[in-house]
Amino acid sequence: MKRIMILSGAGLSAESGIRTFRDHDGLWENHDVMKVCSTKGWIEDCQLVTSFYNDRRRELESKEPNRAHKVLAQLEHDYRGRFIHLTQNIDNLMEKAGAKDLIHLHGTLTDLRCEACTETFPVGYTPQEGNEQCPHCGNKRVRHNVVMFGEAAPEYSHLQEAIRHCTLFIAIGTSGAVIDIASIAKEFKHSVLIDPKRQQTVSKFDPHSYIDEYFEHFIQKKSGDAMDEMMAIIKDHMDN
Repeated sequence: MKRIMILSGAGLSAESGIRTFRDHDGLWENHDVMKVCSTKGWIEDCQLVTSFYNDRRRELESKEPNRAHKVLAQLEHDYRGRFIHLTQNIDNLMEKAGAKDLIHLHGTLTDLRCEACTETFPVGYTPQEGNEQCPHCGNKRVRHNVVMFGEAAPEYSHLQEAIRHCTLFIAIGTSGAVIDIASIAKEFKHSVLIDPKRQQTVSKFDPHSYIDEYFEHFIQKKSGDAMDEMMAIIKDHMDN
């Protein structure tokens, strides 16, 4: 049976006003990425990290899904059981668009996680004050539910499962810096890369510059603008 594997990144939500995870200067919302998204940074200043995610959570409340989110949510509905969407994003814009079966590889901004029992629970858009109690075990060792550099990402197990069971791979809005999309594309006969910036950063010294060479189709457009071409490729693949 033909199945679709989607791997999305920050570029998917950029058109909704959410800043991409890592700019060229290594900053995320004017913060050093390693200070707010690493176990080392967490140990050195957990309050800074908590405040950072409180700000991201507060900003997320006003953000709305763009056309790409809505098209992908509809695809999940239309190809139920034959569509696997794994995202590196921690926002909830896909859920706002109607997605039900999204796999968040790096966690979710609108949840907190208990360090004692590892269970998660929703916090919505409210800030973490530091006195939250885990509803599962009662412990107060609670933190943001976002995977940091230096710790395991349990949901990554779904990547290999999707690769084994899918026949079409589509990468949307991801540079390949965290998850090697080129190596994934090599596992597929049919693949699509959607990236508006790829050709603008070509350098023989940057191994990610030539990622498009590993894909069957390369759509050099923003996620929302690429949906019609992507849909045509998906229809052709699934119907033939």
